[in-house]
Parts: sequence; C-alpha cells; structure tokens
Amino acid sequence: MSYDPRIHPQITALFDAMKEAGLKRVESLTPDEARWQHRMLARARLEPEIEMGLVENFAIDAPGRRIPCRLYYPKGYEDQGPLPLLMYFHGGGHVIGDLDTHDQAVRNLSTRAGCIAVSVDYRKGPENPFPAAPEDCFFATRYIADRAERYGADPARIAVGGDSAGGNLAAVTALLARERGGPSLCFQLLVYPVVDYRGSFPSYEEYAEGFGVLEAKTVAWFRERYVEDEADLLDWRCSPLLAQDLSGLPPALVLVAELDVLHDEGVAYAERLKEAGVPVDLIRYPGQIHAFFTFTHAVDDAHRAQQDAAAALKARFELGYCK
Repeated sequence: MSYDPRIHPQITALFDAMKEAGLKRVESLTPDEARWQHRMLARARLEPEIEMGLVENFAIDAPGRRIPCRLYYPKGYEDQGPLPLLMYFHGGGHVIGDLDTHDQAVRNLSTRAGCIAVSVDYRKGPENPFPAAPEDCFFATRYIADRAERYGADPARIAVGGDSAGGNLAAVTALLARERGGPSLCFQLLVYPVVDYRGSFPSYEEYAEGFGVLEAKTVAWFRERYVEDEADLLDWRCSPLLAQDLSGLPPALVLVAELDVLHDEGVAYAERLKEAGVPVDLIRYPGQIHAFFTFTHAVDDAHRAQQDAAAALKARFELGYCK
C-alpha cells in the first residue's frame, strides 16, 4: 500500500503493522468495541515499564459520582521536599481511553519532570456527554490542589496537561480555574489538543483521510458521542478556542503533529494565547500524525515529544511560582 510521502517512515511501518493485526477504524465500532480495541493496542506496545517510586489507584468522591485516578511518585520521592504536581488527562476523543492506555506516558512525564502526577479517568460519552468530562477534570484538580500537602505536593507548582481530548480538558481546566477563582496553576501542557470541535480548519480537509487513526470522519464519530446538543460546540468548555478572553492563563506548551486534522486549531490556540499575553511555546513535529505522542514503542519522535514536554514542565516547576 502506498502512503503520502510526507508521512514519517516509522509511522508507515506502524500503519502496516496495524493493518496486519486487523485494526478496525474507530468509526466502524461501537463505543465499547472501540474502548476494548484501544486497551488491547496499549497492551501490545512492548517496551520496558518505567519504574516508579510509588503508584496507587484511588478515587475522588464527587457529588453523585466517583472519579477514578492513578497517583504516580518518581523514584526517590521519599528523600525530597514537596514535589511539583501534574494533573494529566488522557486522550481518546472524550469517548475511549483510560488510566491504562496512557500509563507509560504519565510515568515518563513524572520521572523526567521530577513531579508527582495524577492521571484522571473522567466520565466519557455517550453515557456521560458534555460537560461531564471537563467538570470531572476541574473537580479533581481542585480536590487535589486543596489537599496538596497531604499528597506531598507543592500547591504553588501545579500544572495541567493532556493529549488530544485530554489537551482539550487541560485547556478548559485552566480556563475554569481562572473563572472560578482557583486553584492557581503554573503551566498547561497541550499535546495536539482539540480546541474547536466544529472541525472547520483547513487541516480537516488536507489530512481528512489516509493520515492515521484520527481522520475527519473519526472526529465526527467522537463529536456525535460527546456532544448531545450542537449548540454546545460553541461553549468554550467544549471548544476553548472560542473563549472570548484567554488572558491571565498559565504559560503553555502546545505540541502539534504536522499531518493531523487538529494541526491548525492547535496552532491557532497557541497564537491566541500569545496575543492574550500568555507565555507560550509551540513545537511542530514534521511527518507525524495524531496520537504519535504515545507511540514510544515504535516512533523516535514520540520519545522526543515526551522529552520536550517533560523538559518544559521541569523548567516551569523550577521557577517555583505560579503565574
């Protein structure tokens, strides 16, 4: 099978492996089938597990529900003072993904950035449509921030981050923290975030088909299961790019893949943050597709991207204050 020549050779090799394994398009599956396939793909990534100082599963009690989370401490945490904290929200189109599918990435970020990490398994559609996910992520962030000392975390060094749908939720959580009077956040890590669910940018046409696991019709499949009312697409809690004011938000790192339907909106969000006076860095990864960030078992740029993300987190944490 021939692929677009712009696609990195390691990605085309991965495409061949997925085809040989019988991978099905997400949009051809039910939500439960898509979740199962996503978990199986994560388990099939053969790479050494990153050893941590401590990993614990727990749940946060919220009104009418419990929010499953996983807590990570880097090695040697016992001999250190209060550590910075990363609240991480996994990708998966607000429909699939869980604590296990993104376990390796969170371990790597915690280890490299020298921080505690809390991975949040927020509610997902279609069973729990918008705004369940952003409300869970904000609730979890405020809950942990209010108890930072209990977890050995420094309340002055709390960041939010996530990939894809998780990048959306990190951006929205930062906005909600500003609007609702806290918690104070020092950084936002946005990995190829979906920030405008209307899907109207040129990259949706340019990379609509043939560029990996997320095509234009895949985004539509996710959108239809996440958002019940089309009017909600204009709500900044769904599409943070549509927020009228982005000033006063924490500094950000935005990572985008060149050959991704979400490329243009990620760039647009970085530009709007900059225009609003928010310190922001934008890094593009040529030849890469959506979801590459978690492909450390097969793609060198996945390692580079996670290193870039961890380095940015560590640099911000070392400043020792929140914006």
